[in-house]
Amino acid sequence: MKYILVTGGAGFIGSNIAGTLSDLTDYRIVVADQFGATDKWRNLSKHAIFEIIAPGEVFYWLETHKEALDAIVHMGAISSTTERQVDLILETNFTLSRTLWRWAAENHKRFLYASSAATYGDGSAGFDDDISLEALKKLRPMNAYGWSKHLFDQFVAMASTPADKAPAQWVGLKFFNVYGPNEYHKDDQRSVVNQIFPHALHGRPVKLFKSYNEKYKDGGQLRDFVYVKDCVKVVAWLLANPQVNGLFNIGTGHARSFEDLANATFAAVGKPPAIHYMDMPEGLRPKYQYFTEASMERLRAAGYTDAFYSLEDGVKDYVQHYLLQDDQYF
Repeated sequence: MKYILVTGGAGFIGSNIAGTLSDLTDYRIVVADQFGATDKWRNLSKHAIFEIIAPGEVFYWLETHKEALDAIVHMGAISSTTERQVDLILETNFTLSRTLWRWAAENHKRFLYASSAATYGDGSAGFDDDISLEALKKLRPMNAYGWSKHLFDQFVAMASTPADKAPAQWVGLKFFNVYGPNEYHKDDQRSVVNQIFPHALHGRPVKLFKSYNEKYKDGGQLRDFVYVKDCVKVVAWLLANPQVNGLFNIGTGHARSFEDLANATFAAVGKPPAIHYMDMPEGLRPKYQYFTEASMERLRAAGYTDAFYSLEDGVKDYVQHYLLQDDQYF
């Protein structure tokens, strides 16, 4: 029986991956995460997780299970874009990732890891998931979280050359604006769908930021919103296709407005839309991102053919099958 280790496997995207692989494959799923005094354990409570280990036990576990291990799916990270402790961000998002990469390379294991669309910064250099060092050097992340992910992407670009030993399979996943079940522990980092849902449910107006860019109307700011179930499908496909290596955007390829998102949430609960626009904090205005849209050509060229949820269908599934239920967990 083969093992897959999912770091950050009790988190939002990680728990969806761990639960799906446990439910639908023959892998024994091992989760590395910490829980503290939170309800994050509920993210895994419906699934047969083979083993749960503390983050500090990861390398001991790897050494003692290396023969049976098939892949590391590295979702563990400090994902808050507002975290200020840069040394902590680097230790978790870069140093640990680099050490896991080197272990996977040395032991000829597969390694899939979470990057982020935050690496693209304000988008002025485009949203092409080009792994070349020349292309990566053009990107300018706007916060420490994005920089830490970008730093590791650059490491991978340098460490995956023919002259270096790379993991048996290596894939970086540049997640765009992900929403869906099991994000409830993320507090103010939850998706906009999750945050506005209770207001829409009770027919209260939802608040969105005004625009301070003449190219975009209030509520017309655009994001590539991607449903977490699509993210999981891509990971499962990559695990089934070990010949695929590279850095790939994980979005839909279609930017949609926050107004569209709010309208879809109201529609999912059967209420007419009601939106109020509020002033954006002055400190946020100079670094606010008005447009993101994943270029999906490289993933398609690698052979991924499945369709992605539309914004309306993804929000409807999330709201009606999870947020409106007594048990909201996947």
